[in-house]
Amino acid sequence: MMRQYELVERVRRYNPNTDEALLDRAYVYAMRAHGTQKRASGDPYFSHPLEVAAILTDLKLDDATIVAALLHDTIEDTDATRDEIDKIFGPQIGALVEGLTKIKKLDLVSKQAKQAENLRKLLLAIADDVRVLLVKFADRLHNMRTLKWVPEEKRSRVAQETLDIYAPLAGRMGMHDLREELEDLSFRQLSAEAYNSILSRLQALKENNGELVAAIERELSDAVAQKGIAAVVTGREKRPYSIWRKMELKSVAFEQLSDIYGFRILVDSVEDCYTALGVVHTKWPLVPGRFKDYVSTPKQNDYRSIHTTVVGPGRQRVELQIRTRQMHEIAEYGIAAHALYKDNGGSDPLTRDSSAYAWLRRTIELLAEGSSPEEFLEHTKLELFHDQVFCFTPKGRLIILPRRATPIDFAYAVHTGVGDRAVGAKINGKISPLVSELQNGDEVEIITASGQTPPAAWESIVVTGKARAAIRRATRAAVRAQYAGLGKKIVERAIVRAGKVFSEDKLAASVGRLARASLEDVYAAVGRGEMRSDDVVKAVHPEWTGPRPEERAALKGEGWFELEQGQSLKFKIPGIESDPDPQTAIPIRGINRELPVRFAPNGGAVPGDRIVGILSPGEGITIYPIQSPALQDFEEEPERWLDVRWDVEEDDPQRFPVQIVVVATNEPGSLAQVAQVIGERDGNIENLRMSSRSADFTRMVIDIGVYDLRHLNGIIADLRARPVVSSVERVNG
Repeated sequence: MMRQYELVERVRRYNPNTDEALLDRAYVYAMRAHGTQKRASGDPYFSHPLEVAAILTDLKLDDATIVAALLHDTIEDTDATRDEIDKIFGPQIGALVEGLTKIKKLDLVSKQAKQAENLRKLLLAIADDVRVLLVKFADRLHNMRTLKWVPEEKRSRVAQETLDIYAPLAGRMGMHDLREELEDLSFRQLSAEAYNSILSRLQALKENNGELVAAIERELSDAVAQKGIAAVVTGREKRPYSIWRKMELKSVAFEQLSDIYGFRILVDSVEDCYTALGVVHTKWPLVPGRFKDYVSTPKQNDYRSIHTTVVGPGRQRVELQIRTRQMHEIAEYGIAAHALYKDNGGSDPLTRDSSAYAWLRRTIELLAEGSSPEEFLEHTKLELFHDQVFCFTPKGRLIILPRRATPIDFAYAVHTGVGDRAVGAKINGKISPLVSELQNGDEVEIITASGQTPPAAWESIVVTGKARAAIRRATRAAVRAQYAGLGKKIVERAIVRAGKVFSEDKLAASVGRLARASLEDVYAAVGRGEMRSDDVVKAVHPEWTGPRPEERAALKGEGWFELEQGQSLKFKIPGIESDPDPQTAIPIRGINRELPVRFAPNGGAVPGDRIVGILSPGEGITIYPIQSPALQDFEEEPERWLDVRWDVEEDDPQRFPVQIVVVATNEPGSLAQVAQVIGERDGNIENLRMSSRSADFTRMVIDIGVYDLRHLNGIIADLRARPVVSSVERVNG
């Protein structure tokens, strides 16, 4: 525990005119007042206010604030009174301690109190003297540093409150170092696994990069020194919470982050800032969209700095902040950096010219305009929370979301079921896209529909982990249901073709013999190709010995089913004059983007071809033209054959993949002529591979997109008519 003289020495380092007697008196008074009280860790309780005071000495605060830190728990937790503190230390310090006591009573851990009302009271409590808030920040920081001694059931609540209230407020006051430490301490408690994972990756990165940071520091220092600028260049890695938040916002992995390290150039004057910027941009290329000038246009909390990102030494992306030393002090300590000890000996510790303080005063003034806490939040637009948006349901429920959140995030924050069924949204009474970015104070109404399933594409749109996890879960369930629907039709057809009567009751009784827990599991396994339909038939009807040779051939006959892929793409065979037998048909309609359907890798298929579907275990369905030689590979697996047909809408033409081989004379312009024919015929070249068969001819394998068989035949005919073309053949892979 810090000794009395050690505390005085810490203050004297930055304030030679400190009132040593006042500090000694406060030290002794607080130590006696707390007496034998103990913290949860077993340490003397007095160690806590002493550490709070020590934190404030790092911020170079005045004597009154240090004394208030030593006394901040005396009225609340001991027999001390406000009158007694006023008598011994004066009314100014008494008012500070009283203000801290009010905040203590209003700690935002009450489950019953509304967050808006608590925030309003918190700001009112610091209206008279912002030093109250600075002591509260230090108090919260030390409590977070010793959080492991707090009972388990309270830790997460305190950490969440710190992340929601105190860290953003510290940032709004310009105290970025304090904010970052509060965020990291909260993150470690709330997401220990993620915190430790990022720490281990940072350590591995440090070992792999070796002297990279030092090398970049040297090169930057040399570059600005050559222009006669006296600068200090420092580099550091980002904190775990900052890294995690960026990974969450951008939905990227740790390995994809290119700005783990940041570098800072401190110079003497504003002119040097811009000179250093010119040096950096002249020497290394700028990364577009990553330049911000907060020197000419400071932030509302007085933050001033030039931000830029360049592709620097070793082709590394380097984030740079360029600022003066005075700007740096304000950037690190925020409103606490406005101490005017040299001017007035510390009697007025905080200047009223601070923009951050002015913002705080304006916020307090807005309280008079709002008749309710909710209206207060709406008036201020919650500037306090740069990284959060506060929105409301039509019934007034407050929903807190990260910046860039969408109505989809909002829906899942209300309830998972609401998110799963969401089909639209109204923002402030107006129909808006589900991908709209929400703003502070928005009232959001989610429109739902029964039977709706969230599209998988939503996963790349949402920013909250809850929404992302729910979408993945719903997508998996939908795909499973789709496979189960496909499997049921396959099993039903197999049983009917075996000459048996399909009965789900009999099938359910045989689930155990198929080593599955439920009938749906059986259907899904068949649909995914993990289980043969013949095995299911044998499990239900053990006397069945399998299809006879003539039945095997019949399995490749003409039935039909529809399946959707991409933009509701459907298949059927044109030219069939009679409807298919419903006993053997397999109608399939699934989520349009999830059913795994693809065309044969070599050759493809186009409307007009007779086609067949082949079910592959775990891979879905592949569509082959009936003339494809690749179908010979499946001769002995008739249960994998699915009869399909095209169902293409004439008013919505789509291109389909096909492959052709063109042999052309090896002369200048031959490729151009081939491409011209395909383009004039409205074909789309998707891939091209060329090889020389001889000195005279070139072989071109071309993947093209065509509308149908007639379209393809027209392209082939026009190509054959060209003098440079020797032959054109379609590939039937």
